Amino acid sequence: MSSTVVPSGGSRRKAARAATEVLAPWVWVLGLPLALAWQVTGHRFAAAVLWGLVVGVTGSLIPMAVIVRGAKRGRWDGHHVTNRAGRLVPFTVCFASLATGFLVLSFGGAPRELIALTATELACLAVALAATFGLRFKISIHAEVAAGATMMLIWVYGPWLLLLVPFVAWVAWSRVELGDHTAREVVSGAFAGAVVGGAVYFGLLALLS
Repeated sequence: MSSTVVPSGGSRRKAARAATEVLAPWVWVLGLPLALAWQVTGHRFAAAVLWGLVVGVTGSLIPMAVIVRGAKRGRWDGHHVTNRAGRLVPFTVCFASLATGFLVLSFGGAPRELIALTATELACLAVALAATFGLRFKISIHAEVAAGATMMLIWVYGPWLLLLVPFVAWVAWSRVELGDHTAREVVSGAFAGAVVGGAVYFGLLALLS
């Protein structure tokens, strides 16, 4: 009786697909503000959920709903929008939705860390827009969001969250393995998320303190 052996290429593909889906930008953008809010509100559940969901809904769920709907209608090539030209509408929707969340936080008396987080996400999105349509360079949003989120979590929770770095590397590798990005595109995305995201977040915290 013969046994079937899964080829290494198939296993790599499955691992890459898992990383791309489980560590997708919308997952980070939904989870990060809740984790951040839990810490900065002094572990007050209601306040953490309220402020965290303002960012999560406007920065993740609303844009993702538009992206999935557009993908089903064939407006772009799937919910990860891997074709550069198809990114304009999703980026615009995300920017407008997140900007609305920023206004709600600013005028609603949200913790300064959540306001800084939302402004940082807007800045990272602006960088992605500039790279995608100004430089015509398909920067990896997966890598950018994962790296930026990791930087902020390390800042808030401490250096033990350097344990997240391998997950950033995993999702960056997955985008290349699946053929959705080049190594240059994922490295650029990770650099933008870690450096631009980190600098904006830390700078705004200093200004708002």
